[in-house]
Amino acid sequence: MPKLRKCLIANRGEIAVRIIHACRELDIATVAVYSEVDSRARHVQLADEAYCIGEPAPEASYLRIDKLIDVAQQSGCDCVHPGYGFLAESAEFARAVLDAGLIWVGPSPEAIALMGVKTEARALMEQAAVPLVPGYQPENAGAQADDAAFIDAAEAIGYPVMVKAAGGGGGKGIRVVYEPQDLPQALQSARNEARKAFGDARIFLEKYIETARHIEIQVLADTYGNTVHLFERECSAQRRHQKIIEESPSPLLDEAMRAQMGAAAIAAAQAVGYINAGTVEFIATPDGQFYFLEMNTRIQVEHPVTELVTGQDLVQLQFRVAAGEALPFSQGDLHQQGHAIECRIYAEDAQNNFLPAIGTVLQFIPPQMPNVRVDSGIQSGDAITIHYDPMIAKIIVHAPTREQAIVRMQCALADTVILGTTTNIAFLQALLAHPVFLNGEVDTRFVDTHLESLLPAAQPLPPEALIAAALNEMNAAVPTTTTNGADGDIFSPWAKTDGFRIGG
Repeated sequence: MPKLRKCLIANRGEIAVRIIHACRELDIATVAVYSEVDSRARHVQLADEAYCIGEPAPEASYLRIDKLIDVAQQSGCDCVHPGYGFLAESAEFARAVLDAGLIWVGPSPEAIALMGVKTEARALMEQAAVPLVPGYQPENAGAQADDAAFIDAAEAIGYPVMVKAAGGGGGKGIRVVYEPQDLPQALQSARNEARKAFGDARIFLEKYIETARHIEIQVLADTYGNTVHLFERECSAQRRHQKIIEESPSPLLDEAMRAQMGAAAIAAAQAVGYINAGTVEFIATPDGQFYFLEMNTRIQVEHPVTELVTGQDLVQLQFRVAAGEALPFSQGDLHQQGHAIECRIYAEDAQNNFLPAIGTVLQFIPPQMPNVRVDSGIQSGDAITIHYDPMIAKIIVHAPTREQAIVRMQCALADTVILGTTTNIAFLQALLAHPVFLNGEVDTRFVDTHLESLLPAAQPLPPEALIAAALNEMNAAVPTTTTNGADGDIFSPWAKTDGFRIGG
């Protein structure tokens, strides 16, 4: 079996940092890539080597397969880890990596392609006897049915229905339709959004389950035919189909339902010959029914939740499987211990339709508490730009019980200091404190339908904050031109305003 020695990390931000930490423990050297705006990013500073691959726009840098392969080869890498987002679920990128003689730390290009088109994935799951939400898709997977066929199908399925993009996810290309007269417009707008987001205008229909819970099962498979699940994560706390809070175990599942969903996830993975880490997502109902939603052929944003309750390092296991090792455990060896919750901290303004809060993070002090983990690619002085996701950090807590985990998370959020930009921390605190969340009864519609009650009331700034802002403006006005060329360098000792100077 090959010993992986050097890895190109084809990503940025917190997931790049996470992969670097895993590589260090495995004695794998790391090569980071960065766009011009990320030259001083944390993942660049932590990696053993780093190379600029283009301008800030992702299509000019992080989405350039040719540049990524070139850096991997020039720097002597033997493997590539894609992280999540960008090219992580690109079968084309996976093939390019393999064609270049490198090891792809992920599933095969064939598995990625099969699960990447939702309509094809549904057909495979039907053959594997994995439960599916009633739906409709054109018989010819490469065709786009006309509106009449969709209208007839919606009548047969029964309203409400959900229009979904066949070629992507992330909440894009989705429309929920309650009345027949609204369907034609929803079909057209979903097609347009899907075409722009994924370059694929194909859509399909699913019955919309109004009181639904979003449950996902972590799976892991090696090249020796061993496939296991590492239990579930509940991701029902969502806003506009985007996850906000994830936890494990799910408050909805009992042992019988957990075993059934785990078995279905394994069947889904085996149906495509899946290797490495992946996630099978399901929609579940309060009465214990569940249906296949999609499979994410990569590591998930919320993977730390599973790591904390199982004690397994999923990213390290990805590398071990990619190197040809067998899984070091069987299904019977895996158990859930305690309860874990993850909150995603974003630079966004809840009072302004959650728009990204672009600007510099003047100060970021993460919580320092027992059983609290912080995954972040941001540090003080970094900028939140228009080019990338505005996530600042993920805070993950672990405790013996769900109730204790909620309290611990509230304490961790209260101890988090982020200055210079607006965040969603107050919104997360309000959601965690809501009786429906405390009772473990949040469904996928809860946040959107109760959004107004969850938004924190606008508070006037205290005098201390106004004084601090005034001092910051005064300091910013002080010229920082120096003879050593430290102009504008906020990390230079010559730029400090604490009175320190060298020499006389």
